[in-house]
Amino acid sequence: MNILVRMPNWIGDLVMATPILADLRKSFPTASITAMCRRPLCDLLENDDSIDELFCFSKLTNGFSRRDEKRNIIEKIKAGKYDLGILLTNSFSSAWWFWQGNVKRRIGFAKHFRSPLLTDAVPLSKKGFEHEVDTYKRLLAPLQIAHSKTAPRLFVSAQEVETSKELLYQRGYRKNSPLIGINPGASYGSAKCWPIERFRSVAEKLLEKTDATIVFFGDASTASMIKEACQGLPERVINIAGVTNLRELASLIKDCALLITNDSGPMHIADALGTPIVALFGSTDDKATGPYGQKEAVIHKRPSCSPCFKRVCPIDFRCMKAISVEEVVAKSVASIKRNHV
Repeated sequence: MNILVRMPNWIGDLVMATPILADLRKSFPTASITAMCRRPLCDLLENDDSIDELFCFSKLTNGFSRRDEKRNIIEKIKAGKYDLGILLTNSFSSAWWFWQGNVKRRIGFAKHFRSPLLTDAVPLSKKGFEHEVDTYKRLLAPLQIAHSKTAPRLFVSAQEVETSKELLYQRGYRKNSPLIGINPGASYGSAKCWPIERFRSVAEKLLEKTDATIVFFGDASTASMIKEACQGLPERVINIAGVTNLRELASLIKDCALLITNDSGPMHIADALGTPIVALFGSTDDKATGPYGQKEAVIHKRPSCSPCFKRVCPIDFRCMKAISVEEVVAKSVASIKRNHV
């Protein structure tokens, strides 16, 4: 078989979908498996031994070139002569691409009026709680692949870890000092984010209680906020927000003794790499999108209004404000001791 898997468009969702690739490889060991996803997210799938090829494409632009970009993607799908396609995205357009690209069997969820474009339209469950990892796995049922216990996974090499640490050495990192990562941002909106001043307070207290180096992670959108929060902190605090690409980010997270984070893509990267986590949840549901392999890592106070899934809190942000600095520090120190750092 020649299999094409359309991967999700968000970092966390992409990571949570990686068990699909492993389960397909186990069920079809001689198949050619191609993972299709947007740049730069496709970089995260490098070195994954479940796939044979990466089909990377850029987010479509607005304007006159958009039609040509769509045509190029569809032509590339046609050229692949895929006899099985699995859609982990729910958009109409992704199903349209597979249909136009002559993918013979097309499996996806029955959403956004796209069922006529699919050969196997899988209904969404209405039975309540289900982790997103398990939701993705239900798309394999039409192939008679039993629901597995496969966890999300990513692959970075020891050489990548060492190379990425040059970013830390350039900023005064003491070799062999354990790393504690802090990721104060999150996509989707501010309602997912614990107050930045509390992350700063956690960093200050962990400097007192451990001999670790604190590394602040973030993307370009959070870089200025994190820079301001780090001002005046000791040299053992390193800010690399907005500096890393995705492979460097994953490599540095892999080397951390702990990552303290909101519900975010880096949280799922850490979980997939086996890095211990302290995960702070408020407006979202950790039962659905929490760290799949580290459920005990979550702090979620669960007020009556949570999860609300809003981008911005319309009231008093009680879900996140209820999480204290002292609780996060205590859980972090316990995790570090438990993992013998």
